[in-house]
Amino acid sequence: MLLISSLDREHEAKDSGQGIAATRIYNSLVSDLNGKTIFISGGARRLGRAIVLAMAQSGANVAFTFRSSANEATQTLKQIEAAGVRGLAIECDLRRADDAAMAVENAVGYFGQIDVLINNAGVFQTAGFEDITAEQWDEVFAVNVRAPFLLSQRCAPALRKARGRIINLGSLGGEKPWATHAHYCSSKAALHMLTQVMAKALAPDIAVNCVAPGMIAAEGTKDPALLERLASRTPMKTNGTPQDVVSAVMYFAAAPHFITGQVLTVDGGLGLS
Repeated sequence: MLLISSLDREHEAKDSGQGIAATRIYNSLVSDLNGKTIFISGGARRLGRAIVLAMAQSGANVAFTFRSSANEATQTLKQIEAAGVRGLAIECDLRRADDAAMAVENAVGYFGQIDVLINNAGVFQTAGFEDITAEQWDEVFAVNVRAPFLLSQRCAPALRKARGRIINLGSLGGEKPWATHAHYCSSKAALHMLTQVMAKALAPDIAVNCVAPGMIAAEGTKDPALLERLASRTPMKTNGTPQDVVSAVMYFAAAPHFITGQVLTVDGGLGLS
């Protein structure tokens, strides 16, 4: 287990006795991940952490990036190790091309391979169209589109060697126009298109797919009334959970390599309305 920060790239591995939270097995092919190396951006907390822990429990070694969540990254590393696999946490700012390159270089150097890249790190902002600043627009696109592009480019050689996979985390907002999220929706629509372009450009060696969540009721959600309204509009009459999204990611991580270029919406049918 190794934590790499921008202040100290030479942290020693630390033991931990902390157990890993129970995580279900997601499909019959998940054992195929045993011994693989997963690289995920934004893996220290929230949805990223849930994906990291599911991969670890499935027997995969996991490298993940974080920008400012050092305490959460340390705890996530302990849970990875508790699952009996190896972990690597890399502090970096994926808005910077040099940091993206450094992160991939460290992951390959530590594990010797990358089998699956998961572009999870993202920025979500709410603002009226006329209130969005140029700086906000650039920030959202830098994290939600440019960073996945940079990481995918850098990981491509290792993924080609492994006949690996790229999984992007998109959004229902990439398919639907949300009036107070012009920059976010535009960035996710771009990521969906980038998924399809990469699926063609990197074939036949690398499969590329995208998971696009709808309304997910995650811990710390600030507007219960909004969740209730959206659940009532959803055909399944409920909002999704992080585990619903994790299940879709796990599917693409272990699915037949023939499946590529797909955007899987995980929204309980909300996008049908």
